[in-house]
Amino acid sequence: MPLIIILVECGIELIPKEIRNHSAIRKNLSKQLYSSQLLDTALHHTAIRNLKNPEKRGRPDITHLCLLNALGSPLNKSGNLRLFIHTINNKIYSFNPEIKIARNYNRFKGLMAKLLIDGDVNANGVSLISEFKGELQELIDKFKNPKILLFSSRGKLIHDYKELFFEDTSRNVIAIIGGFQKNNFSEYLKSFSDKTISISRYSLDAWVVISKIINFYELSHRVT
Repeated sequence: MPLIIILVECGIELIPKEIRNHSAIRKNLSKQLYSSQLLDTALHHTAIRNLKNPEKRGRPDITHLCLLNALGSPLNKSGNLRLFIHTINNKIYSFNPEIKIARNYNRFKGLMAKLLIDGDVNANGVSLISEFKGELQELIDKFKNPKILLFSSRGKLIHDYKELFFEDTSRNVIAIIGGFQKNNFSEYLKSFSDKTISISRYSLDAWVVISKIINFYELSHRVT
């Protein structure tokens, strides 16, 4: 069975209405540029302070690096990865494994802004990114008998990838990874699993975690 990765609470959102009049927003906002409509702490950090959960907002760069690592992996190229992102505003999107995510950060931001505005991304009649119309629990319920693993530096440290039981092909494995810079999973997300796992004694960036998990799965299933 494929590995199912859900990158949760990603800092991907359009600039909220309540801060659109802030000077840091007006300085960079352009109706002609999709990319300028995406909240980005590199440009809008003084305005983001006024939002709830500011440490989880305005970080499209984290999602960008995670997607590049996941979609460029042998696991994805072999058709054994299903990838979803869940945003800070509870929007869920599914990625076609054939999509070529822009390496250029500004082009990526433009793509994400267009996705949030239009709801999907298509090319030549093929859906590349599509919105899942439902809650996170509904997405998880679509997979039969899933084994759900939350990855956090606060979880139980494992020393051998075989401890993750990725070699058990009888169950769907859902890996939930935080797509945010700081803080921890919300209580809502913690409720999905009683297995919170750490894969290093160090606190790792999300894109490092996603690469290591995919590599563990590739080793377990001999995907090269």
